[in-house]
Amino acid sequence: MQTRRVSAVSGSFYPKECSKVKIYFQKFNSMIDESIKSNPIFSIVPRAIIVPHAGYIYSGFTANIAYKILSNSRSKRVVVIGPSHHHYFEGISGSYFEEYETPCGDIAIDSDYLIALAKKFKIGFEPKAHEREHSTEVQMPFIKHYLKRSSTLELIYGKVTPEYLAKIITYLLKDIENIVVISSDLSHFHDENRARRLDNICLGGIASLDSDKLDDGCEACGLLGIKGLIISAKQLNLKSKLIDYRTSFDYSGDDSSVVGYASAIFY
Repeated sequence: MQTRRVSAVSGSFYPKECSKVKIYFQKFNSMIDESIKSNPIFSIVPRAIIVPHAGYIYSGFTANIAYKILSNSRSKRVVVIGPSHHHYFEGISGSYFEEYETPCGDIAIDSDYLIALAKKFKIGFEPKAHEREHSTEVQMPFIKHYLKRSSTLELIYGKVTPEYLAKIITYLLKDIENIVVISSDLSHFHDENRARRLDNICLGGIASLDSDKLDDGCEACGLLGIKGLIISAKQLNLKSKLIDYRTSFDYSGDDSSVVGYASAIFY
């Protein structure tokens, strides 16, 4: 079996070269307004975050600001949960590799923990789901940069219920050594005004921890993961805080067909 999950979208969603990835992070951090930096939110230690997964040029700032806050954590493991875009299957697939490749060095995968988790929740292995999946891969350079001491687990879901995901997330978060990353973009390919109307439904559900609100028109591609985290957060008495929202219009200048991006922390 392959022992290394080789990057599939470096050079397209984010640079292949470590130096260029770090330039992105430096640029994103320089874009954070000084008044925002003094906000107490930057001292919070999140247990989980929601972040987008588009190319860094579009959604990198939105993801980066959540990871910057997440870097306050000293947790041992980062569990990245994202939807499968390229391979249909039922259930959840775990990253049964030893390491995950990033431009700035590989991240260790906690295989022993994954095996134990898989036995408890019947997590399988769908190799095709991991070969080209960007929803989880684009998170790894952020993890390598901001959570240097952490190992990772990659969980990709196909056809599942949010309640099933919530059981796994709750189990993970009951262990203080774990933090959870939920990967999701919001609406796709509407004009700017309609995108913002639809995305506000998603944002409202996240802010109020009301997963039922999401059924009123939220078009997030990682909707199941978001719902699962909201259900789990309510069980664990966690709070949520929206961090950033924007669309691809902010970068492309094209308001006729946009994608929405948001980040949030749970603590």
